[in-house]
Amino acid sequence: MDGLYKNKFRIRSSRLSTWDYGSTGYYFITICTKGRVPYFGSIVSGRLDETTIGAYTLRCWKSIPQYHPFALIDEFILMPDHLHGIIGFNRLEQTNWQPNKFGPQHDNLAAVVRGFKMAVTSYAKKHTIEFQWQPRYHDHVIRDEGSLKRIRKYIKDNQKNWPM
Repeated sequence: MDGLYKNKFRIRSSRLSTWDYGSTGYYFITICTKGRVPYFGSIVSGRLDETTIGAYTLRCWKSIPQYHPFALIDEFILMPDHLHGIIGFNRLEQTNWQPNKFGPQHDNLAAVVRGFKMAVTSYAKKHTIEFQWQPRYHDHVIRDEGSLKRIRKYIKDNQKNWPM
C-alpha cells in the first residue's frame, strides 16, 4: 500500500521484502526509457538498428562486471525503448543475509542498476543526446533452472517478436 513518508506520498516497493538483493542468484531485469520513447533505435529485419545512445547503452551493460566484480552478465537484449537482461550475482563469501529494506543501497541489484542508468544518462548529457530513463525498473528473482531457461528464450526471441 502506498503511504506517507515525511508527509509525502511514497510508492510502495515492488521488490520482494524477504529477499536479499545482494545475494547469489539470477535476476531478470527490464529497464525502460521514459514514456517508452525509442531512444535506442528501431527494429529492422528482426534486429535492432542502434542509435549512438543505443550502442553506448550496450557497452555500459557489458561493462557492469568491471565495476561490480560479483555481477555476471547473462542473456540480454536491447530493444528500441527498453533493455531486458539477466544478471547473476556470485556472492559465495556473503554470510550475512539482509532482507530488502528502504534506505541506502550498495553492492546489490539496486546499486548495479543505478550505476548503469547513471552512466548512460551522463553520456547522453555530455554529448547533448536527448534521453531519459523511466524511474525505477522491473526485476524478477529467478528461482530455478526452468525459469532461467524460459526467460533466456524470451530474451532471445524479443527482437523477432517486436511488432513491425
